[in-house]
Amino acid sequence: MKIEKRYTIAEDSSAQFNNHVDFCVGTGRMGLALQKEYQDQLELVQKYIGFKHIRGHGLFHDDMAIYQENREKFWDPESPVHREYNFTYLDLVMDAYRRVGLRPFLELGFMPKKLAKSENRVFYWQGHTSPPKDYELWKDLIKATLGHLMERYGADEVVTWPVEVWNEPNLPGFWENADMKEYFRLFDESFEAVKSVDQRFKVGGPAICGVNDPVWIDGFLAHCREKGIKPDFITRHHYTTEQPDRQGHYVYQELMDPEEGFENLKSTRDIIDGYPEFRGLDIHLTEFSTSYSPDNPIHDTNQNAAFLAHQLSRLGDVNESYSYWTFGDIFEENGVPFAPFYGGFGLVANGCIPKPTFWTFVFFKQLGERECVLKTDECVVVKTENGYRGVVWNSQRDRKGVSLDVTVTLPAEGEYCLLTETVDEKTCNPLKIWHDLGEPRSLKPAQKAILREAAKPLAETERITAGGTAEIRFELDEFAVKYFDLSLAPLTPDRGFDYDRAVRNK
Repeated sequence: MKIEKRYTIAEDSSAQFNNHVDFCVGTGRMGLALQKEYQDQLELVQKYIGFKHIRGHGLFHDDMAIYQENREKFWDPESPVHREYNFTYLDLVMDAYRRVGLRPFLELGFMPKKLAKSENRVFYWQGHTSPPKDYELWKDLIKATLGHLMERYGADEVVTWPVEVWNEPNLPGFWENADMKEYFRLFDESFEAVKSVDQRFKVGGPAICGVNDPVWIDGFLAHCREKGIKPDFITRHHYTTEQPDRQGHYVYQELMDPEEGFENLKSTRDIIDGYPEFRGLDIHLTEFSTSYSPDNPIHDTNQNAAFLAHQLSRLGDVNESYSYWTFGDIFEENGVPFAPFYGGFGLVANGCIPKPTFWTFVFFKQLGERECVLKTDECVVVKTENGYRGVVWNSQRDRKGVSLDVTVTLPAEGEYCLLTETVDEKTCNPLKIWHDLGEPRSLKPAQKAILREAAKPLAETERITAGGTAEIRFELDEFAVKYFDLSLAPLTPDRGFDYDRAVRNK
């Protein structure tokens, strides 16, 4: 089955497209940043995409060792307790982020074990997710950490790092009993602590996922109104799959109708704007992806790349930013992965192998914030200084054998080069190569090299001479994504060089 679409761009064509693809990206807990493979994957992502911020869990987790309680005589329960802070690992992590051009989007969490009120925990790495046993100690921890960062990196720099209070408190695993009232107290105390360090900090919440989100957003804003608090932004998460079906180490989920997700995001905007004092507050999606499961093979597929191309074209409609969860596959929510392709959240598989979705982000980054002249459910086209750029995709929720032909007619005069880069199941599909190799759990150097080579888009070019308009046609197999750049490129041959003669065209 083939679907054909035709679009015409006029000189005065315009479309809404807010491209914030590079504002923020997610990471596994911050302590993982001490691993070399983590750093290698992050450098690769920054080289090609160049995100501005990074957000992850575990700032105050015990593997970061910031919060310390030590008895003067450890054998004597009556001996005085010394409370102090250790920023050794925090400095290493932040220095690593700054080296690759990243600023943190600071998530305040989880609770240090010795400060936790209960044993409520989440994940393989046992993140403590209870309220603090003493809110004053929690506030002191926040103040000390921000103060240290400001001393090390400069106050004017650090106050530009957004601060989010906790993660998904509407889930009992992430916040004991999903206690809304207790979360509001945590937000109030944290907000006060951050602002007491420097009023210029931007602080937001409630960082909820898609469970009772209208109730939580409305309740949070009603609470802030009652307390006279004005958060600087609102945060929530956005995932687009149905309930999981587990099989062995993996889960499989059906994709939702994307329009349902966009409507849900719009409902958050409407709730916020229903409060006059909060109208227009920025919304940051501090996590988004297809599946919310860290072991869903869809993350490694071309289908994921095409589905997210459509998402990236629309997420900026009502959100100030949207942070993909996550940049890489060094990740341990459910434990250490058994294989290089394990359905991890990352744009990059272990072994520094870019997944197809990696290139979707690269392509949208190359669009920049230029004037948009066409946006549909299949493509985005922007105008450049000497032509046009665009991304075209064939997104399907299920495999149906549907190919797509998109023809775009646009204003053009002169000689052009049309560059296309194709990511599809034939040309950029490392998951298939890995499968054909026998699905090795431990990659040999030669296998890594093959997979990295197979993970590159197919680049093609052609010359186009236009006399007022140009018609360009894109053929896309199912789950394909294409980037194109149509730029003026008049020939400037060297004396005596004849291309046609050189390649025996004449």
